[in-house]
Amino acid sequence: MCGICGIVEKKGDNRQLVRRMCDMLAHRGPDKAAVYQSGNVCLGHRRLRIIDLATGDQPIFNGDKSLAIVYNGEIYNYRELRDELVKRGVSFFTRSDTEVILKLFELDGPDSFARLNGIFALAILDERQGCRLILARDHFGIKPLHYYQKDGLFLFASEYKAILLHPAVERQLNPQALHHQMNLRYNQTNETLIKNIHRLPPAHYAIIEDGVIQKVERYYQLAAQIDHEKSEAAWLEEIRFSLSQAVRRQLIADVPIGVYLSGGLDSGAIVAMMRQAGVADINTFTLGFNEPTDEIDDAQLTAARYETNHRVLRLDMQPMRRMPEVIWHAEEPKINLLQGYAMSQFVSQHVKVALGGLGGDELFSGYDIHKFILPFDRLHWLFPAKVESALTSRLSGLLYHLQTRLSPMRFDEYRRGLQMALATGNVKKFYLILRNVWDYDRAHLKRIYHPDFLQNRIIPVANEFDDLFVRYDNMTALERVYVVEFGSKMVNDYLLVEDRMSMSHSLEERVPFLDLDLVKLGLSIPAKMKMVGGETKGLLRKALAPYLPTPILKKKKWGFTFNPYLQFQKDLKVTAERILTKKRIQGDGIFQYDYIRSILDARPHPRLRWHYNYIWLLTGFYIWKAMFIESATIADKNSPIESFYG
Repeated sequence: MCGICGIVEKKGDNRQLVRRMCDMLAHRGPDKAAVYQSGNVCLGHRRLRIIDLATGDQPIFNGDKSLAIVYNGEIYNYRELRDELVKRGVSFFTRSDTEVILKLFELDGPDSFARLNGIFALAILDERQGCRLILARDHFGIKPLHYYQKDGLFLFASEYKAILLHPAVERQLNPQALHHQMNLRYNQTNETLIKNIHRLPPAHYAIIEDGVIQKVERYYQLAAQIDHEKSEAAWLEEIRFSLSQAVRRQLIADVPIGVYLSGGLDSGAIVAMMRQAGVADINTFTLGFNEPTDEIDDAQLTAARYETNHRVLRLDMQPMRRMPEVIWHAEEPKINLLQGYAMSQFVSQHVKVALGGLGGDELFSGYDIHKFILPFDRLHWLFPAKVESALTSRLSGLLYHLQTRLSPMRFDEYRRGLQMALATGNVKKFYLILRNVWDYDRAHLKRIYHPDFLQNRIIPVANEFDDLFVRYDNMTALERVYVVEFGSKMVNDYLLVEDRMSMSHSLEERVPFLDLDLVKLGLSIPAKMKMVGGETKGLLRKALAPYLPTPILKKKKWGFTFNPYLQFQKDLKVTAERILTKKRIQGDGIFQYDYIRSILDARPHPRLRWHYNYIWLLTGFYIWKAMFIESATIADKNSPIESFYG
């Protein structure tokens, strides 16, 4: 696992600047730094040595040095691909997966990317005919890749803080990306919070010539084909086989490996499959929040069954004090950063690679929102969309005005539930209301945003979901949601957090549930088989019954996450009141202070969790803004809150 960066610019030698970019990414690869310039292209690489410790340093070249690659990731099927290439007459000079990628590209071009089963973001300098730079990102967006293009200048990096080092890049806030961030709690666009810095989409590659993008093209499309013929027994057998295969593939490493053990099904399954694969010493790690929902005891059950080397971390009572350093790494405000940051710091003291259970809920129906969608599954087919748009949407708008004027804030949750029901017949709207998107209540934007901010052309969040929902309109509502979440929240929320928080402490995190074959299998299972009688992960529970303790099979999901209501009463409110001052908010002209104040002054209540999440994001945004927009240079990650707001 590594950090990559580079510049395409006509002015000439950029090695000194690329070295600085590499230094900015040092946490992603502390073991080795390298810079390579050829013509107008300069590549940078920071390496975290995981595979081929001796000969795998980058960049790696082909025989005549007409191709060079810098790369971040791991390819789990590289040995099979290497064997195939040897049969095709290819010679190798290293034992690394990086050289396999390069040699496969040398023969097959961009078509080779679809064959890579792994996690990757890469840059290939191709000088065989002219000078081209090719960027590519893995199938599901597990590894990040950002770029900037303007006036013949092209920059790319694993994290955009490195791009900001170039003096030509202006640090301006992107209002549209901010609207997504506050509304969804992640950003669904391919833009970032900084204007003109973009993210290469998952499963895409880009070709750059003379500092200009010539094309951005998709190399892989997830084809979720539901199989209604297979029996339950057949599904159970395939789940066990594919999960075992995925874990075996991701055990490839020349360094110690551990597991994030949350106390649930997914991480417990990984431990079980590791033991089945013959791993003798398994290192497991779990996290507690000093909250009633802590899963420390549950994790211990699985650890005891498989006799793992188990370690526990308990967070302190005031984690918000670490927000500046966490946001410096994340490069955007989020509500689920602190636990991952603390956990990766803890785990990195013992291993260099950790396996996590992310993806199991999307594949096998593990979230509570699935329970809300399931009862309406058939109704969406029966209820005419024209009725929803002509009648019930108007009732929904009226409901918003009545509730916000006549009832306390904690009744927002009930109002949204009714609005969700009124959206029956419009699956996209139903889902986004369930995800607490505001855009269907346009009046709410005036409560959230300052009039000056609303002068920007704010495009509704829902527009970014049009293509995702239309592409799978032949499925049931719940089956569509599974796939939509893979292309939205999974990539731009969960995977972003996993990458940034693990790499902040030079820890490689792998996600076996996102193995290509396992994803194809999981998304081909009918929803009615995944959830029976409203039970989440019903089929997966049966598949894992021989491997996990009975209490784990029966327990409700929680995971490595804070309770926003409890956190508000710990140090969220105190921190927010210190940062979200009336002077700062009103002077900024982005948000409405009165709405913020109404949340802070309301009596604490569990049904205000969405409001607490909003306060959490706002607090993080102003820390981010001080670092990435207002500071003379990119702020140091260790700067305390006092340095911004003292």
